Amino acid sequence: MASFRIKDIAPLLGVSADTVRRWIDSGRLPAERDPQGHRVVDGAELAAFMRGRSDDDDGRLLSSARNRFRGLVTDVRKDTVMAQVEIQAGPHRVVSLMSREAADELGLAVGVLAVAVVKSTTVVVELAEDGRAPERRGEAVDGGHG
Repeated sequence: MASFRIKDIAPLLGVSADTVRRWIDSGRLPAERDPQGHRVVDGAELAAFMRGRSDDDDGRLLSSARNRFRGLVTDVRKDTVMAQVEIQAGPHRVVSLMSREAADELGLAVGVLAVAVVKSTTVVVELAEDGRAPERRGEAVDGGHG
């Protein structure tokens, strides 16, 4: 599972790194130390924290050039044909319906960093560059939407 450093968490949540440190110090956001001594938060723990915060957002708008919302996958529900993927991008919750095959190809799971691309009335989900599995870097993935 992916883990995230404070400097990566702060922009996802739309807060300062100091705020993230205070949440960790107070126990609101669980963290561990990596081998270099940096505090890191497990992706699934961060997703749970973000789900809890989505009800408390303050209505600030997330700046999104070209309708791209970078965030953390907080829920994935799949059946035999379709998948529903929720992404928390700052104070915004984005839900996308896609084929199960596309979700599987992208490796979408709770705690994965992804980008929701809004195209007209459709939301297409891409993985953020630093959220891709190493064996998939550089490969084009077509989820069948576009």
